Amino acid sequence: MLLAPLLSVGFAASAQAAETIRYVALVDGGRQAGQQLVTRHDDGSVEVDFVFKDNGRGPELKERFSLADDGTFRDYQVSGSSTFGAPVDETFKIADGVARWKSASDEGEQAAMDGAQYSSLGGTPESLSVALGALARRADGKLPLIPGGTLTMRTVETVDIANRQGPQRVQLLALTGVGLTPTFVWATTDEVPRLFAFIVPGWLQLIEDGWQASAADLEQRQIAAEAKVLADLRDRLAHPLAGSLLIRNARVFDSEHARLGEAADVLVRDGRIASISDAGDEDIDADQVLDAGGRVLLPGLFDSHGHVGRWDGGLNLASGVTTVRDMGNDNATLQQLIRDAEAGKLMMPRIVAAGFLEGESDFSARNGFVVSDLDGAREAIDWYAAHGYPQLKIYNSFPKAILKDTVAYAHRRGLRVSGHVPAFLRAQDAIDAGYDEIQHINQLLLNFFVDEDTDTRTLARFYLVADKTAGLDLDSAPVQDFIASLVSHRVVIDPTLATFEFLHQRDGQMSPIVADVAEHLPPDIQRGRRAAEMNIPDAETGERYDRSFAKLVEFVGRAHAAGVPVVAGTDEMVGFTLQRELALYVQAGMTPGEALQTATWNAAEVARVLDDRGSIAVGKRADLVLFDGDPSADIADVRKVAFVLQGDRAYYPSEIHEALGIKPFVAPVRLQAGGR
Repeated sequence: MLLAPLLSVGFAASAQAAETIRYVALVDGGRQAGQQLVTRHDDGSVEVDFVFKDNGRGPELKERFSLADDGTFRDYQVSGSSTFGAPVDETFKIADGVARWKSASDEGEQAAMDGAQYSSLGGTPESLSVALGALARRADGKLPLIPGGTLTMRTVETVDIANRQGPQRVQLLALTGVGLTPTFVWATTDEVPRLFAFIVPGWLQLIEDGWQASAADLEQRQIAAEAKVLADLRDRLAHPLAGSLLIRNARVFDSEHARLGEAADVLVRDGRIASISDAGDEDIDADQVLDAGGRVLLPGLFDSHGHVGRWDGGLNLASGVTTVRDMGNDNATLQQLIRDAEAGKLMMPRIVAAGFLEGESDFSARNGFVVSDLDGAREAIDWYAAHGYPQLKIYNSFPKAILKDTVAYAHRRGLRVSGHVPAFLRAQDAIDAGYDEIQHINQLLLNFFVDEDTDTRTLARFYLVADKTAGLDLDSAPVQDFIASLVSHRVVIDPTLATFEFLHQRDGQMSPIVADVAEHLPPDIQRGRRAAEMNIPDAETGERYDRSFAKLVEFVGRAHAAGVPVVAGTDEMVGFTLQRELALYVQAGMTPGEALQTATWNAAEVARVLDDRGSIAVGKRADLVLFDGDPSADIADVRKVAFVLQGDRAYYPSEIHEALGIKPFVAPVRLQAGGR
């Protein structure tokens, strides 16, 4: 999960704020991972220093601005570095009735509008306070945004809290108009409110210093408030099946053999596939009918590398993703998500959980369990085994001295083992230790660029691959021997290629993840997706990074051709990233059918749920996706999702997309009343 997109709305100090306010950034249940200092000067200017570091990365930003009488930015500047080290240098100013701005994404000007607020692209959390204050001054409750859009807010609830200094009343506000889902913010109840806390449940608590003890309570209240919104969304968009469903005249994709079959009729009863017959051969009675009209029917897609959040369900389901393998999450948060999804409280793909296991260090990612010795690792594995986790994921700081014994113990407890390659080791060392699977293309290719002194817990794990892969000879003996080792040990790879396109994306260039669908997305999403994440200082570096990424894609193709099992995962924007991942697999040399196989049969087999889903077969769950096109012939058609069935609930992707502010891709195919 990346910080910048979550904080793209921004935050800032109001006219009634104290001279200096300090916020602390807490992760993993209370560990401080950064801070924000807001200083108001006598001349009316405001300075913000923001630093956040988690998992060896994060932004460092300095912001300075002044406000107009209506509470919006008169001038604004932010500089520093982004999460992955890209330079940040953004400016905005109103002069002579013209608003002018320049960011990593864009540069422009427009006539200044009274009461309009500049929406910073790379700003700190402090610019949210500015938005809150400006909104409070608007009689109509609507804040126009520059370059475009409108922000609104509503009060969800008001809470009284207290610390040693006394009581404080805060309010939970829901902001809409930026992003694909509401942004929830805790603010003061002053006439001109300011930021009090910004919480991402299960991950981040940014809260005013001195109030850390209230953070957990506020998080639980926010979770409950979000749950009500999510339940309403599901009630509106999930269509329960009344009895049996007959899907007529659908060309069924054979995911086991990666090929498209002839037209068939598929009968669904009680959330499972009851029968499959030749189209039109039998007179089948059903309560409801879906006339596929010769369209292509696939088993529900898997995203084999997610970090599930409560708001992910809509985008995933609209993209045909009915199962997500969660590859690292706060254990309590994930367990609650699974319970809520199974209880029908929110839209959510089925979740297959991988237990997260990390070692103790200054770079530790503290999801799951963090251990220092083999006894601690065994206790964590026992907990995961007792809670039905089929797989373990080992992370960057895990102690290399106990790696082999940990893997062996996990295998004895029946768990598969996958993960990153721990620091100061190579991918071959992980294979030799008994890994069943390796996540991420960079973790694989670092095998050729590191030695026992290379600390891959830092940004080096990205920059080494971007810089050096261009010069790697994929025909060389070391590379061929490595691929042969993957094959002989039957090690699965989860490349997340699409996610790693950030290695070569330049400022002003649309992220390849959404480039083909950008016109369907809200303007603020498009703008945010045109900013680089890596520091690419010149054209020569950019061209080298381009060549490196091309070889990453080629490596996956060569590995697949040699017999290395591949599963399709994302670790990025849900839904759209999986579609881009499959397109990259075709670019690597797979047929479209083979690419689809990585997100169906392969994924279900690796997740150990192949007896339940992953193919269209009698007795399996009726997790099905109908496409208005043929992705088995043209992988681009994977974006044309016309109907999604998840057991006993039907979804129309066009409805979900419209609810999220996305222009639909195809017209839905709707259920009809049945009968003989």
